[in-house]
Amino acid sequence: MKKQHGPAFKAQQIELAQCPTCKGRTVVRGVFHDLACVQCNASGWVDAQTGDALPLELLVTALGSMLHQAMRNLELSRRIELLSGPAAIYQQNNRRGAGGSNYTGD
Repeated sequence: MKKQHGPAFKAQQIELAQCPTCKGRTVVRGVFHDLACVQCNASGWVDAQTGDALPLELLVTALGSMLHQAMRNLELSRRIELLSGPAAIYQQNNRRGAGGSNYTGD
């Protein structure tokens, strides 16, 4: 392990996994009603390597990075969808309309 003085320059990425006890639902079935899962502190997520519940500060950071990654993937898939398929053909100018404008057939 490298010696270091002070905090790290980059936050360490923590791999998350769904809680095996509640399967990500944050509650477990009691006899008469649902109870908060004690394995994951009712968050539905645990550390993927150790299986332990994460402190609130680390959990918020890890979930935020997961959300940003999911949003980037969604935006990328939307861009790919716009660049291909029937919508791309419909949007580009085919110069078949009056004065060389786009004719869509509508």
